[in-house]
Amino acid sequence: MTYKVGILGATGAVGQEIIHLLHERAFPFSELRLLASARSAGKVQSYKEHSWTIEETTEESFQDLDICIFSAGGSQSKHFAPIAKQAGCLVIDNSSAFRMDDSVPLVVPEINPESALNHEGVIANPNCSTAISLMGLYPFHKAFGLKSVIACTYQAVSGSGAEALKELDDQLMAWSKGETFAPEVYPHPIAFNVIPHVDSFNEDGFTREEMKLLNESKKIMGLDSLQVNCTCVRVPVRRAHSIAITASFEKPIDLEVAKQAIHDFPNVELVDNPEQSEYPMPINYSEVVPCAVGRMRKTDIVPNGLSFWVTGDQLWKGAALNAIQIAELLVKENKVR
Repeated sequence: MTYKVGILGATGAVGQEIIHLLHERAFPFSELRLLASARSAGKVQSYKEHSWTIEETTEESFQDLDICIFSAGGSQSKHFAPIAKQAGCLVIDNSSAFRMDDSVPLVVPEINPESALNHEGVIANPNCSTAISLMGLYPFHKAFGLKSVIACTYQAVSGSGAEALKELDDQLMAWSKGETFAPEVYPHPIAFNVIPHVDSFNEDGFTREEMKLLNESKKIMGLDSLQVNCTCVRVPVRRAHSIAITASFEKPIDLEVAKQAIHDFPNVELVDNPEQSEYPMPINYSEVVPCAVGRMRKTDIVPNGLSFWVTGDQLWKGAALNAIQIAELLVKENKVR
């Protein structure tokens, strides 16, 4: 059986990755409809030997589609998702629009696939940092019972889109020529700098990005009592996020059990040989399916504490790949409609 698939936001960074992954993973589509804004309509998008003409997104765009992956931002999702759903098209949404909606499953297929099977026409993808963090945390939760998390993210500029990538490149080029440069995408220069500011600040001093790790982790893992303290930081890395995590568990930590938990969990690799300078790094986990865990060590700073480092491609596992994995799951279980 084949499916008619749409991509809303097809010209964006995540949309481009979705096109790539649909082909490389041989997703069973008979038609691919690329949707974007009016200014992109009529342009031709190509991948290998395939070409498509980009269409302006309208209320009629979802007729006859089986699945549409949304990657155009929250306002577009809120407007078009109900319309797509009414047309009988399943929406897999990459924005934050529906993540905390009780009627919408928030899914990482390796963790809570059963939630996706109970959809009512819309399924939400988690925030990129949440997805990558949980790929490291959930195997340990299964082994020891997760209670609390202290996390610091190291987020690549591609998480802010193509303009942020260009800003980093332009600043590096300006520096190499001895020229000055002014930031536009970020409030400060990102080249040779780290910025402890991702998303907007709330009144309590945390950012919206930091609160996503708390709220989304609770929903995905079904842990209402989970405590999370997160600091999100933008770093001058092109692609792939990393997160330093210290977690507290119900049971004492056995490092051999912890290592086995990673080995047994799908789409996570253990890279933990610091004596040989082997640990997960963004340069090795860009455009790679699995996430990676390393720098594992017990700590007494919290009860039954375990500290570790996790790295993953935020454009893939944090967005495009996770969405396609959801679609693959629903196709396998015949739950698209």
